[in-house]
Amino acid sequence: MQIRLGYELVYACPQRTPMILTLNVHYSRVSDLLAPDHIRTQPALPVIAYRDGFGNWCSRLVAPPGEIRITTDTTINDRGLPDAVDPTAVQHAVEDLPSETLVYLQGSRYCETDRLSETAWSLFGQTPLGWPRVQAISDFVHHHITFGYQYSRATKTALEAFNERTGVCRDFTHLAIAFCRCMNIPARYCTGYLGDIGIPPAPEPMDFSAWLEVYLGGHWHTLDPRNRVPRIGRVLIAQGRDAADVPLSNTFGPATLTGFRVWADEVGVSG
Repeated sequence: MQIRLGYELVYACPQRTPMILTLNVHYSRVSDLLAPDHIRTQPALPVIAYRDGFGNWCSRLVAPPGEIRITTDTTINDRGLPDAVDPTAVQHAVEDLPSETLVYLQGSRYCETDRLSETAWSLFGQTPLGWPRVQAISDFVHHHITFGYQYSRATKTALEAFNERTGVCRDFTHLAIAFCRCMNIPARYCTGYLGDIGIPPAPEPMDFSAWLEVYLGGHWHTLDPRNRVPRIGRVLIAQGRDAADVPLSNTFGPATLTGFRVWADEVGVSG
């Protein structure tokens, strides 16, 4: 299967404004791209790429005063399979976890494990270890939070999402991550493309999506409490502790987002 994916972001900047963008497809999927997803700007600007501490591709530029348009448009090969499910995946004792996973056990900007630990143990302490436990967390979050773009707030934390019971995909993800970490399961935040492939099209305009990965049975597994069911065509952009580590754009000065489009549409079958 092939997926055409890309975006168009338009900013109005009243002054010269440095930006960091985390918009390139994750290095683990680069070999699937039919053409590089180079960032293009209008007006044309120098773009400097680098890897952040989590291995994500990031880009630096300086927007001039006025309007800047940031785009990419490419096609990627995809297996066309739904997210893998492994009910036999086991939970590791903390002392047996690989050192590189330990950072994903700790609290972070949007995932207050210290304030949610007691709640997590009261809700999930009696669930079986491993996959059944993370599935129970995903199911709870899916039913606990009501989805709606009108509930979006850039500063909303996992605890606030739990108390308010409303949010968007990043809020579902933050709460599930916090609960998993409270239960000693490494969990990391993921952002990327997720089009309406294999499901009825959603009426709302497409946005970038958030989900999480949990470390069980020696591997990272995808979990999506917003959608709950395995989905087809998920394309990773970046991973981190929470949304603070992987903002799609970070502007160092005043900038107003005046245009926003994202697409990820099936266009054919590869091979």
